[in-house]
Amino acid sequence: MTLRPAYDEIVLEHGSNAVILRPSLRAASALERNIGFDRLFQRIAEFHVGTVREIILTAATDRECAACFLRSLDSKSLLTFQQIAQIPAAQLVVGFMPQSEGKSTPHAKAVPWREAYRNLFRAATGILGWSPQQAWNATPTEINEAFIGRVGEDAQQARHDPEQAARNEAAGLDPEFDRAGLQALKAKYGRKPR
Repeated sequence: MTLRPAYDEIVLEHGSNAVILRPSLRAASALERNIGFDRLFQRIAEFHVGTVREIILTAATDRECAACFLRSLDSKSLLTFQQIAQIPAAQLVVGFMPQSEGKSTPHAKAVPWREAYRNLFRAATGILGWSPQQAWNATPTEINEAFIGRVGEDAQQARHDPEQAARNEAAGLDPEFDRAGLQALKAKYGRKPR
């Protein structure tokens, strides 16, 4: 069995009706706020119909298609709906968790999902310069990967500035220390640079 990447779109089909689900930051934030992220997996496992319907409506790229898809299942058995929607709903919720291939932060502080999503939005709009619309439509994994790429690129540029390294070494400092970066950070938070 091949696992799909956590940021992929999921297509649900029944007859001539189809709906595309996307694990966007907007869907993740709304479902966390309305249901609570920790309860989503439990409700999907129990196949709580109201929750699964809300997941489909919230994560749909086209809400009208989602409504048509759900109406097409109204006259079908609960087992049919469960066979079509339960596993994809769980896969979608996995997509709400930022993934980073090959990167782990074992000592990272756990934060509530609401705060994690707020931080992702702030990183996307503040650091990456995305519009709010772009941030809300991106998946948590896409934002996380873009952020890692940006921060890694900035850190790499700072590390490889030979002039800065020479100035630091002449001052008796670590050649890799970015003094200008520290001063800029202090200025940003209202502290007087030295």
